[in-house]
Amino acid sequence: MQPVKNKKLFKHVYNVTVRFNEVDMLHIVNNAVYFNYFEQARIKYAKDLGILPEAGITLNGTAFYMARNEINYIKTAQFEDTLRVYTRVSFVKNSSFGFEHIIEDVKTKNIVAEGSGILVHVNPATKKSIPLPDDFIKKITKFEKQVEILKE
Repeated sequence: MQPVKNKKLFKHVYNVTVRFNEVDMLHIVNNAVYFNYFEQARIKYAKDLGILPEAGITLNGTAFYMARNEINYIKTAQFEDTLRVYTRVSFVKNSSFGFEHIIEDVKTKNIVAEGSGILVHVNPATKKSIPLPDDFIKKITKFEKQVEILKE
């Protein structure tokens, strides 16, 4: 993963306040919790764009499986910090797409973490990847001006 991403590329933001159960005995956000923040932001992104319905997390009976998830920890966050999660889709392939995230402390403007992930569109019955619907791609490209379309 490359160093801190350019926040100007990110149009979607989601705020989260660190809860007591998310900090560890060192009084900082547990490392695994950041993946939860990414997941919450991805779901909010998909619902805001109309990719996922308001209720639920499936797309016409299909699903999205996480194939890759990575993170760079830059600074610590603590109980009751308000964090802003910037989210964008960076690329779209035939049946997969990539998300990027930046987490910023709202008060200090420090970048706390950054990460990326790849999701695959899957038929849950067969557990096999299936092409992303054209409507999905249209919604992403309408919102994201810097997305790479890598369909073959």
